[in-house]
Amino acid sequence: MQQRTLGRQGLATSAIGYGTMGITMGYGPGDEQEGIAAIRRAHELGVTFFDTAELYGWGTGSNETLLGQAVKGFRDEVVLATKFGFDLTSGQPGMGLNSRPDNIRRVTDDSLRHLGVDHIDVLYQHRVDPDVPIEDVAGTVKELIEAGKVTYFGLSEAGPQTIRRAHAVQPVSVLQTEYSLFERDVERLFPTLDELGIGFVPYSPLGRGFITGTAKPAGSYDTTDMRNHDPRWQPGNFEKNLDAVRRLGDLAAARGITVPQLALAWVLAQDGNFVPIPGTRS
Repeated sequence: MQQRTLGRQGLATSAIGYGTMGITMGYGPGDEQEGIAAIRRAHELGVTFFDTAELYGWGTGSNETLLGQAVKGFRDEVVLATKFGFDLTSGQPGMGLNSRPDNIRRVTDDSLRHLGVDHIDVLYQHRVDPDVPIEDVAGTVKELIEAGKVTYFGLSEAGPQTIRRAHAVQPVSVLQTEYSLFERDVERLFPTLDELGIGFVPYSPLGRGFITGTAKPAGSYDTTDMRNHDPRWQPGNFEKNLDAVRRLGDLAAARGITVPQLALAWVLAQDGNFVPIPGTRS
């Protein structure tokens, strides 16, 4: 697979990464062994960028542990990204935010242990915490980088001023935000990313699965599946989005490719500094 560079600090990965969230949360019950097999197959196909988070195991480390087990035999060949930023002390949904320096340090040490590694390649703030100055967040990650626990700093779902303030303390290598043919609001940030030399990692590049052409109406999924509550799946929206996917299907068919291939190709074509991270559970 082709390689791409994210940011100006030297972070290089495969042109397409892999998001592991769906293996353990968000899309109904998952199968751990199928998830591990999927990760290893992705690596066989050339994927070298794998994305996890403390949140994806509700603070138990289950998603990070699964990823660590999956890549154990080729750890040095891949880039591992994880995230801090939520208050998961209750171990239950409905958590708040927590990017206090002491929590960042604790989560980082836990992530290192769960992943079974001696350093984290990319550490993101998962969501901006309005109660903690972003300078304090960036400063704490800077300390972790200097200590050798982290290599690159990333932000997720951050606005332009937050990005600038963080970047002034510790260079931000990458921003992660939802981006696809269905979700393009983040494009307003692209000039800022270009100016500062920050790479971009689009999550949900297939519209949380809608663009795969397999979407079903809300209520058709397991009760723990977030798509039951996603606006795209609700009556009225669902039918319009389904029609949009059908039209994408016509474009894809004319080019001899599938709709997911078309959607990923579109994201990749927007900029050579973009690395989308679609996910799959099997």
